[in-house]
Amino acid sequence: MEYTVKEVARLTGTTVKTLHHYQKVGLLQPLKVTEGGYRIYGIKELERLQQILFYRELDFSLKDIKTAMDNESNRIETLKRQYKLLSERSERMDGILKTIEESIICAEKGENMEQSKMFKGLNKEEWKEVIAEQKEYLSEAYEFEMDTDSIDVNELNEMAIESERFMSFLANALKNGWRPNDERLKKELERHIEFLNSHDMPTDVKELVETARFFIEDDFHRDMLESQQTGLSYYFYTVAEMNALKQHK
Repeated sequence: MEYTVKEVARLTGTTVKTLHHYQKVGLLQPLKVTEGGYRIYGIKELERLQQILFYRELDFSLKDIKTAMDNESNRIETLKRQYKLLSERSERMDGILKTIEESIICAEKGENMEQSKMFKGLNKEEWKEVIAEQKEYLSEAYEFEMDTDSIDVNELNEMAIESERFMSFLANALKNGWRPNDERLKKELERHIEFLNSHDMPTDVKELVETARFFIEDDFHRDMLESQQTGLSYYFYTVAEMNALKQHK
């Protein structure tokens, strides 16, 4: 079977312009060009185009696709590799969609989502997007460059879950009218500090006070806490400071 460029475009959902561009960059050559200048494609060309489109679904650049395909000689192995990559992406997207769905349900009920479920499905690139605004702010306000290229996804997920758990605990305590020197808050502070220390973030209650003070003084971070619960940033500082004073008595 042979196909004209228009037939290939219609069959595959691409455009004639795209097929011409693939030829121009050396990615997909037609089987032949007729005397009248018509490009003709055969089954081998369709198979190659199929693999190109699979790579495009994986967000490969045309340059990377060409490099990958120039180094591949076995179509079956290539398809198996693409199947594995696309399956992993599909599973990740299913996880993200489920997380979004559960987030919507919790938001509609006015409930806090279980922290262990909040960040399921996020990979490195998605985390970069999540913290992009904070990275830009820290760079502009404090000339601090956050390293997002060395993100440890698992570690970041754990830290995000812990941070959400800790702040939700404080928010609920504030909402329920607990005094800042409540013994339950002291135990939660101790648990949080223990977690930080176990994750190579040496922290004591004095340093937690400094962190809480920063959250009050810095507009970006104060607004983050205040959007969760009005007065939370000040409550966090008061709880930390009162517990630090207890240790000196």
